[in-house]
Amino acid sequence: MLIRKAQAGDAQRVFDIRNQAILHQCSGHYPAADLQVWTAGSLGDYFIEVLEQTGHVAVVEGQVRASGMLDLASGQVDAVFVDPACMGQGLGRQMMSYLEQQALQAGLSHLILDSTLNAADFYRHCGFVGERIAQYQSPRGLTLACVPMIKHLAR
Repeated sequence: MLIRKAQAGDAQRVFDIRNQAILHQCSGHYPAADLQVWTAGSLGDYFIEVLEQTGHVAVVEGQVRASGMLDLASGQVDAVFVDPACMGQGLGRQMMSYLEQQALQAGLSHLILDSTLNAADFYRHCGFVGERIAQYQSPRGLTLACVPMIKHLAR
C-alpha cells in the first residue's frame, strides 16, 4: 500500500468511496432519509478543491481504496473513508497514522475531528478522546449527530 497526496484525478473515486462507506457503515446509526440526502448528487468543484488542498489517498494494487483529509492550519481531520470491500484490512488505521505523521512534521500539537456515531470507537482505538454527542452541520444542509474528538500528539 502507498499513501500519497490526493490529486484532482482522484476526486471521483474518493467521492464514490465516501458514498459507499456512508451507506455501508452509517446505516442503523442515522435515518435512511438522511443517508440518502448525505450521499445524493454528484461530485462538485468544492469537493475537488478541498481534496487537492488537504486530501491523501491510500492506493492498493493501483487502486485508490481509502482517503483522509488533514487541514494543517487547524489540525482538522476529515473524510477518512475506506472502500467497504477493503474494510477490516487496516487501511483506516494506516491512513490515520500517516495523517498524524503529517501533523507532527507540520508542528501541530493536536488533531481534532467530528466522528460519525459509528466511527467513534475506531477513532478511540487511534488515540482520540471524546464522548459528548454534538450536532454537525453538513455542507449538504443536514444536521447530523457527531462526536467531537481530539488527540494530543506526542513530540
